[in-house]
Amino acid sequence: MALLIGCSFALAAARTFSPGLFSYVTKRWGADAASRVGEWRDFEARHAPMPTTPDRILALLRATNAFWNDIPYQEDVDTWGDANYMPSPVETLGADNADCKAYAIAKYFTLKDLGVPVRNMRITYVTVQGVDEPHMVLAYYPTPDADPYILDNITGDVEHASERDDLQPVYSFNDDDLWTVGSNRVVGPSSQIRVWRDLQQRMIREAQH
Repeated sequence: MALLIGCSFALAAARTFSPGLFSYVTKRWGADAASRVGEWRDFEARHAPMPTTPDRILALLRATNAFWNDIPYQEDVDTWGDANYMPSPVETLGADNADCKAYAIAKYFTLKDLGVPVRNMRITYVTVQGVDEPHMVLAYYPTPDADPYILDNITGDVEHASERDDLQPVYSFNDDDLWTVGSNRVVGPSSQIRVWRDLQQRMIREAQH
């Protein structure tokens, strides 16, 4: 994936499921898609605010992983005509299918909506043992040096990274920062990732409906 230097785009801290958003979704994908967005809204309402105990946070991670893993799998190249496309959660629900990037992105923004600090999460590109293609997961770090929990569409289990010896990280990022494999040192802003910038811009436009 090409990394291009550019400016950063900040998203609003709280998501608004406005009538305009539902109208936009209905016009683009139909009433069933609007119902799926409504299910996402209801999921976030049920799980807000963010829990504060480790057990309840783990339960939230598992619930979020399960909610999005229910979306049928399909490669982005077949859905969007671009293997590198990063769909927004609204687009994923509209299309009613997702690949690994879409799952990880949707889980990231759902947890962010619920108050999980961005600093605790990294969208992570990995290679999978025995699979000759890249894969994406979401990593949740209870503390900066912790063994992170992995939210993955391959499995319904939320496990520590140390339990996933099939995964080899390549690089990771969140709203702010970019890390490379084997390093806890920030190597630059995540705005270097062009498709991540494009996604954030689209989500800003979605929020204006």
